[in-house]
Amino acid sequence: MHSTAAYALTMLVAGIGIPMLAALNAALGQRIGAPFAASVILFTVAFFCAVVVASLTGQLPRVTAAASAPKHLFLAGALVAFYVLSITWVAPRFGVGNAVFFVLLGQLISAAAIDHFGLFGAQMSPLSLSRAGGIAMMAAGVWLTQAG
Repeated sequence: MHSTAAYALTMLVAGIGIPMLAALNAALGQRIGAPFAASVILFTVAFFCAVVVASLTGQLPRVTAAASAPKHLFLAGALVAFYVLSITWVAPRFGVGNAVFFVLLGQLISAAAIDHFGLFGAQMSPLSLSRAGGIAMMAAGVWLTQAG
């Protein structure tokens, strides 16, 4: 069953996990003295987790269908690698909260542009004045959490 509440709860839990990922992987990088090697470990664990989930849901055989997908869609992998590599390196030097603040700000800007223009096949949702104001308020709220 798919519902708005289930989607919202799933993404809330994912959002809770992002700063935890940053803190845990940054700590692992410091512990082993190699932040980029810690990212390799993270991706290895993530790869095996994804294989298990894809196997359990019967989707693993569909991996071969990716060969015919437009190549620009694989940029997502490079973007997640950039995020993990950068947060693992930056968080111990800048603070997890500060690092995640700028990640959230970037997400707000990017999400608004993707929705407004319907980029990458996303559902189009024009940026109205009230929506822009809400995004600005969210950005201000995120900033306030780090300002004090």
